[in-house]
Amino acid sequence: SFFYLTLCRSTINFPLSLFIGPQLNAQLEGWLSQVQSTKRPARAIIAPHAGYTYCGSCAAHAYKQVDPSITRRIFILGPSHHVPLSRCALSSVDIYRTPLYDLRIDQKIYGELWKTGMFERMSLQTDEDEHSIEMHLPYTAKAMESHKDEFTIIPVLVGALSESKEQEFGKLFSKYLADPSNLFVVSSDFCHWGQRFRYSYYDESQGEIYRSIEHLDKMGMSIIEQLDPVSFSNYLKKYHNTICGRHPIGVLLNAITELQKNGMNMSFSFLNYAQSSQCRNWQDSSVSYAAGALTVH
Repeated sequence: SFFYLTLCRSTINFPLSLFIGPQLNAQLEGWLSQVQSTKRPARAIIAPHAGYTYCGSCAAHAYKQVDPSITRRIFILGPSHHVPLSRCALSSVDIYRTPLYDLRIDQKIYGELWKTGMFERMSLQTDEDEHSIEMHLPYTAKAMESHKDEFTIIPVLVGALSESKEQEFGKLFSKYLADPSNLFVVSSDFCHWGQRFRYSYYDESQGEIYRSIEHLDKMGMSIIEQLDPVSFSNYLKKYHNTICGRHPIGVLLNAITELQKNGMNMSFSFLNYAQSSQCRNWQDSSVSYAAGALTVH
């Protein structure tokens, strides 16, 4: 396990198994230094949650767009991989400990979310087992280190939501997305292809299998860039692409739709795409990663 729980049980430690603090810090610094930041700071990012060896350099493209000088609260929306969940769940701890420094959970915002009656509580076991939020914590700490005592995090585990639930949660989170001092981190890998994932869609007209996977992913990414939750749902129904963060992405798209109704002008751009390996035959498998940023105009 990646984790170690302190006795007080108000803190979860995240010593990412292969790294210790200084090595991890140097690695994150290296990836971030190779990436350009865009003109406007991100209000939301989509970034992967696999092992950093596979997706660390891809994730840097999203985290480079974070402006620590204006960011005071970071909502981290990750899909539930291990427990069946039909709603969203909140952590039961106060602090997540990373190899860089501790991240404080915003109990005031948690209180507001609890009051809606729309959330469940994550058990400590679920919190420990789930990597979709965990893998974003060191990157969040690194991106924010120049203002490390001035922000809090709001981790949210997102279940297998129906389209109407994605709308409800999108509406709920839209008021937080409207605030320029908030940042949303949406945790998702893209296509999981191969027999071990029980998914082997292949469009031969695209050439080799990995090209077909890229074409499929980029179709979905292009729909996300259009900021249209209905088209994204229809794409998933048609191709069944194994995008594990589809529900957090759906919540974000619905939050954006809500703000657009009120005249807010936003755009989303994907900045990087990568695959863990290039599939060429039916025995191969791969996971795809994409990093992008939402900006407000």
